[in-house]
Amino acid sequence: MRVMGLDFGSKTVGVAISDGLLLTAQGKEIIRRKSPGKLRQTLARIEELIEEYQVDKIVLGYPKNMNNTEGERCERTREFADMLTKRTGLPVILWDERLTTVEADRAMMEGGIRREDRKLYVDKLAAVFILQGYLDGLHREQV
Repeated sequence: MRVMGLDFGSKTVGVAISDGLLLTAQGKEIIRRKSPGKLRQTLARIEELIEEYQVDKIVLGYPKNMNNTEGERCERTREFADMLTKRTGLPVILWDERLTTVEADRAMMEGGIRREDRKLYVDKLAAVFILQGYLDGLHREQV
């Protein structure tokens, strides 16, 4: 069993995959598209990754506002979650992603990655933080 973590943005989707024991999340790639509405190729690539890594659950970052309200981005994310469910047949879990991009950016800054280069990796690293948060939550429930 593996879980896929996704950081869904207007033009990119960061992808992370868990290990088989559901302990750690590894960043895999960033799927880029030319315009926000063009999701067919993005969904096809996600399906390829699901098959390649034998994923049976998806955790999708849910972009709530800092005051816990839901805005337009949440609506688009729910629509994307519905598309994923219909296309893959897998359960999609919405996971609060507040501050994951900030955490990812901070981790890269501490790692000495230049500001210009951080933009190239931030979505993949945010997907790692989303998925790792979910995995850590699973293990807290078992203790």
